[in-house]
Amino acid sequence: MSDITPRVFSGVQPTGNLHLGNYLGAIRKFVALQESHDCIYCVVDLHSITAQLVHDDLRGQTRSITAAFLAAGIDPQQHIVFNQSRVSGHAELAWVFNCVARIGWMNRMTQFKEKAGKDRENASLGLLAYPSLMAADILLYRATHVPVGDDQKQHLELTRDIAAKFNNDFSDKIAAAGLGVPMQVDDERVDGYFPITEPLIEGPATRVMSLKDGSKKMSKSDPSDLSRINLTDDADAISRKIRKARTDPDALPSELDGLTGRPEADNLVGIYAALAERSKAEILAEFGGRQFSEFKPAMAELAVEKLAPVSAEMRRLLAEPDHIDAVLRDGGERAGAIAEATINDVKDIIGLLRD
Repeated sequence: MSDITPRVFSGVQPTGNLHLGNYLGAIRKFVALQESHDCIYCVVDLHSITAQLVHDDLRGQTRSITAAFLAAGIDPQQHIVFNQSRVSGHAELAWVFNCVARIGWMNRMTQFKEKAGKDRENASLGLLAYPSLMAADILLYRATHVPVGDDQKQHLELTRDIAAKFNNDFSDKIAAAGLGVPMQVDDERVDGYFPITEPLIEGPATRVMSLKDGSKKMSKSDPSDLSRINLTDDADAISRKIRKARTDPDALPSELDGLTGRPEADNLVGIYAALAERSKAEILAEFGGRQFSEFKPAMAELAVEKLAPVSAEMRRLLAEPDHIDAVLRDGGERAGAIAEATINDVKDIIGLLRD
């Protein structure tokens, strides 16, 4: 009988500069999860080539994500931080899962439809199979929990479907190999190997919008640098971008209903609340009736207080690439040991010769 160790897995793609939305929506939550879970955090560099094969500086972007993890407070000694391509088991298990998953499942993925656009025939096979690789990332470590945002919920459901089908199809072989964990799959009780991974949703979702257009998400790809606060911005840049953020001429409301139809006001209040770890209602109770000329300086002061230390530490770390590489190397070795055990188990379950 094989036990499944409770474990959190999550990854971030090394594409473009990390910004405030990435920090509030993901990285800060990763830091908090360290207090209650064993965590594996991965820079998913193989995912970054699914939509764009050629990158100007993929190594540099990988180091930048790692620096953000470390600067925000992720402990690479107590937990594991590494880049995906160091562990070949990700690609190896993804191939097995390509054979488990059904084409119909992949064709239903909303993110593929959005990224492929109208010219689906010209999209890469990697883009279509992206969710299968994501499932492999998670299940290679038999992760029991994954922090997810709205855009990844469907992919986690696919991960659960792949795990359930594998467990169901190979139940007898899993039991014969002595690797089974009794679990429920639909209406059947089976001997499963992979956990049916659960989503981790920590409090209300933080959705950070552009500082120039409250109807659009803050994005790395926006041509205007004033639309986002980058994690590498210094205190002056953070303050300047908040001062220049788009607003409307009305005072801040005292009640949440007053933010309806005011996307820029709603966005700034939401960012302030997230940085202060308070509710929007509390922020409006404090600032309701005041003009943005009063609110923005207070918001800038808070943002600098919270983000400037992270930004400074990121810049320091990026000036020491050898240290970042050492962290990734160590994490890759530790992740690889877990991954190797899983791959060997999967080969035995399927019946592949490996001696």
